[in-house]
Amino acid sequence: MRALSFLPAAAALLASAFATPLAVEPRHGLSIFGELKYPADFKHFDYVNPDAPKGGRVSQIGTAGLTTFDSFNAYILKGDAAQGMNLVFDSLMVRAEDEPDAVYSLVAETADVADDKMSVTFKLRPEAKFADGSPLTADDVVFSFETLKAKGHPAFAFPLRDVSAAQAIDPHTVRYTFTGSLVRDLPITVATLPILSKAYYTTHDFEKTSLEAPLGSGPYKVGPFKAGTYVSYLRRADYWGRDLPVNRGQNNFDEVRYEYYRDRTLELENLLAGNFDLREEFTSKDWATGYDKQPVKDGRVLLQTLPDERPSGAQGFFINTRRDKFKDVRVREALGLAFDFEWSNKNLFFGLYTRTASYFENSDMKAEGPPSPEELALLEPFRDKLPPAVFGAPVSPPVTDGSGNNRKELRQAVKLLTDAGWTQTPEGWKNAKGEPLTVEILIDSPSFERIVGPYLKNLKAIGIDASMRRVDAAQYERRMKDFDFDLTTQRYALRLTPGVELKTFWGSQAAATNGSFNLAGIADPVVDALIDKIVSAQSRSELVTATRAADRVLRAGHYWVPQWYKGAHNLVFWNKFGWPDVKPKYARGAAETWWYDEAKAKALSQR
Repeated sequence: MRALSFLPAAAALLASAFATPLAVEPRHGLSIFGELKYPADFKHFDYVNPDAPKGGRVSQIGTAGLTTFDSFNAYILKGDAAQGMNLVFDSLMVRAEDEPDAVYSLVAETADVADDKMSVTFKLRPEAKFADGSPLTADDVVFSFETLKAKGHPAFAFPLRDVSAAQAIDPHTVRYTFTGSLVRDLPITVATLPILSKAYYTTHDFEKTSLEAPLGSGPYKVGPFKAGTYVSYLRRADYWGRDLPVNRGQNNFDEVRYEYYRDRTLELENLLAGNFDLREEFTSKDWATGYDKQPVKDGRVLLQTLPDERPSGAQGFFINTRRDKFKDVRVREALGLAFDFEWSNKNLFFGLYTRTASYFENSDMKAEGPPSPEELALLEPFRDKLPPAVFGAPVSPPVTDGSGNNRKELRQAVKLLTDAGWTQTPEGWKNAKGEPLTVEILIDSPSFERIVGPYLKNLKAIGIDASMRRVDAAQYERRMKDFDFDLTTQRYALRLTPGVELKTFWGSQAAATNGSFNLAGIADPVVDALIDKIVSAQSRSELVTATRAADRVLRAGHYWVPQWYKGAHNLVFWNKFGWPDVKPKYARGAAETWWYDEAKAKALSQR
């Protein structure tokens, strides 16, 4: 199971939106719904150690849960991109991880949003350069936008639809113009695009996968690698932006390396054997029982739990409604009733998780109780298109006693299938055409088999022909991009201030676009309209109202079988690193703000 946090670089693409009140003169940063925390003369972010030493190496497992790679092109749909490519490419501005949605100057020294909100102008730093020493100019910024919009992964192309043009005013000035009414996010959307070299991609085909190291302008370059096994990035001593305030105290390691393993058991064994340094533990069983080992007991390996204050997103078994057998909401609701979370949490997860109910879990954007008057004002125009459940308490998954005897829920599931026109026969459920009701759950990790197994048992108990299929990483990626599955497990990693990217998750156009993140195939005009309300919200309160309304509609659609969350980062690492006193509020900080501690590393080698 992997988190849908876009792509390694696309996670930063939509990290924030722009300021209210609007910038009426060039500014050093942009933020949504409020003033910037950091002044124009700030020296560094509060969550870094500006005097952190440079050097050493960190070898880690990436948080995306990927098990292979075959390309260094992270910006197209083809291929499996290597993790960490965001280290190679700069953007006009970068996110502050202690503000909900603020970005500050990197390649662009200033940003100037027009009074009518329909354009933004960036002034570039003349010292910005690519790794080969060639200047980074407005022409490169324009080329990057045009290329990503026309040829890029849907995670880029969708948010850029209402960016009508980019123009190089002079070598160090670029202006973006917008169209339509949903322009709130667009200045930051374009500010956080990766900047590609126009000269490089004149001689290299952007639309092809490649293991040739691309030319970037960022703090690292691609180093040694073995496709599908590991990739390393080497810090550039000549990086043009190393002393900028947004970079001080970061990019501290001489080498950042990502390791790839086919399953988490091998990861754990290799971590404790000292073959790599750091991973975040996502398996509750391993966190509870897997670290009772000598390196942990004697302090060579540390376990650390950090709070995760971001929205936990939406993790669950997503149901592919493109398939006729899942188009009836009653069938989807029946599938949800067969999953006994309380039993799984008690017997499989050591009680470490909380049930997910909302698409905006662990945030104030989650719908609770009956709709507020403000929510009703958004929902009432669609009352004749919505189920009555939308107008009461939000639809939530059932709660069992954890005994494994969830007969009440299973009986209810049987009734729903019958009401949906399915007939139970000795061979299983059949529809009016005599077609069987089959459910295949697609996974790519053996560690998830123990979780899917009890769910399959319950589905079979009510007569559904249910099975599990585990495929290799490459086949899994292809099937996901082509929506070739019945059910699959994923997690949406949502922003603190969600915006236009929600169209790639739940929008009707994304449902028909291969490679989009709309796994369930949600194509509902009401959802589209509510996403527009979220994107156009001009205050935090408006945004919260719109997300809660959308949450109610999505939950009533039973597009998923909600799973669980924990609201924390469980880190495991060898004790040879230092880190700042302050953790970034909205990120884990490892290993971006960490550094190699020579004294600790020496002590380790002597034990």
